Amino acid sequence: MTAAPSTLADVLIADGPAPEYAEKLALYGQFVGAWTMEAVIHTDDSQRHEARGEIRFGWVLDGRAVQDVWSLPGFFHGTTLRIYDPDQDAWHIRWNDPVKQYYTHQIGRADGKDIVQHGKLEDGTAIRWRFTEITPDSFHWIGDHSRDGGASWQIQADVRAKRIKT
Repeated sequence: MTAAPSTLADVLIADGPAPEYAEKLALYGQFVGAWTMEAVIHTDDSQRHEARGEIRFGWVLDGRAVQDVWSLPGFFHGTTLRIYDPDQDAWHIRWNDPVKQYYTHQIGRADGKDIVQHGKLEDGTAIRWRFTEITPDSFHWIGDHSRDGGASWQIQADVRAKRIKT
């Protein structure tokens, strides 16, 4: 008889992807590890801010999801839970930032070599978050929004990430 797991980490963290969906889970699984980021944040009042931070991605929930923590001091500190849905061949993505009280739900899919996530805020603003220029050791992440239904997009965050650990 084995002892029951004693901590949240014991039941949350997984060693790798669930085998039955390993190929599909690689879309976000490729980011598992530790990253540094250099970010440019654009505020609604047209101010531009530069900052450095860290990102950690890991397997969770028996390897059926990828969770990450993004920390950019002075701007955001939150976590994303990315869960693959085989019926939709898409990912349900929930971003939670308890510091800024900013929460989103998006659907993510591969788009050629990129990953694109679409969602809407409570006020109807469309959001689009994109992973581009993806390599094993770097990626470019762009977060933008549209108040006109996607006819035009305004960049809110432009992040360049570099891997520091797998």
